[in-house]
Amino acid sequence: MFANKKKLLYILGGLALLVGIAGYLRFFASNTTFNENEKWVTIPTGSTFEDVKKIMAPYINGMGGFENMAALRRYDKNVKPGRFLLEKGMGNFGLVAALRHNRPVKLTFNNQERLEDLCVRFSQQIEPDTTQLMNVFRDSVFLKENGFSKENVIAMFIPNSYEFYWNVSAEKFRDKMLQEYKRFWNADRLAKAEKLGMSPVEVITLASIVHKETVKKDERPRVAGAYLNRLAQGISLQADPTVIYALKLQSNDFKQVIKRVLYADLSINSPYNTYVYAGLPPGPIAMPDISAIDAVLNPEKHNFIFFCASVDRFGYHEFASSYAEHQVNAKRYADWINSTGTTR
Repeated sequence: MFANKKKLLYILGGLALLVGIAGYLRFFASNTTFNENEKWVTIPTGSTFEDVKKIMAPYINGMGGFENMAALRRYDKNVKPGRFLLEKGMGNFGLVAALRHNRPVKLTFNNQERLEDLCVRFSQQIEPDTTQLMNVFRDSVFLKENGFSKENVIAMFIPNSYEFYWNVSAEKFRDKMLQEYKRFWNADRLAKAEKLGMSPVEVITLASIVHKETVKKDERPRVAGAYLNRLAQGISLQADPTVIYALKLQSNDFKQVIKRVLYADLSINSPYNTYVYAGLPPGPIAMPDISAIDAVLNPEKHNFIFFCASVDRFGYHEFASSYAEHQVNAKRYADWINSTGTTR
């Protein structure tokens, strides 16, 4: 009798061990297929568990165990949209847990010339597509309430890195960018803009020209000072970057590279052409970085109103306060660029 009981205990113990092993395998044993250390997956808004299974299929070995775990943890009835991190060797327990932990996206952008291109860039990093983003940023009510126009709303975007959840709605994304814009325009920057007699949008519009005019950050306050001198004296900006923008806009080709502005280009009839139209263009010709914005707000004080590219210091400019002096600098640069054979 004792031997039989002992045998029964061994059998029950063995069964318990088997059940425990089976449970472990079901919960924690690796169920991933990829060799990389991690994989990112995105679950679109409105997805069902059937959709999730299709998305997860390339990354897991056994769908049955994953389904059972999802049902056990009630995930199959509570699918969450977002961006999720899968790690190599995860078991079903870990996989389901990972699909409940929405990870933010670090969204970065800079130097886009048009809202259309910017929205394409955004749509590559978050869920809303280009059309949805364009619609919310060009919504007439939003523009009117916040003092923007279709031409200058790109001024709202301050180049930086921002965190968003991948599944953020277009409206919430827009409102967050507006909030960041208002945070950027703190009391100090607003006071400096007011001292210049300019609105934040006007500052950014001029900064976009400064940004395009020189890549040298240490030269931007001097360039900004020259443009502000011209505005103060009622002289047209005559900025080549605005002509280049007008040419791109006319041809609807913003991928083209224009290295040289020709004399014939200076008469193009476009409100962005600051050789033809006085004052600032209708909006930014690009997205200026913060150094260009602060250069306008903190310009170098001088008497220069002319400048052209330097032949001796690549990337920099030669400045002049008289037209005669400027002609000397301009001829030297023209002779040099002609010698390079650059025609456009």
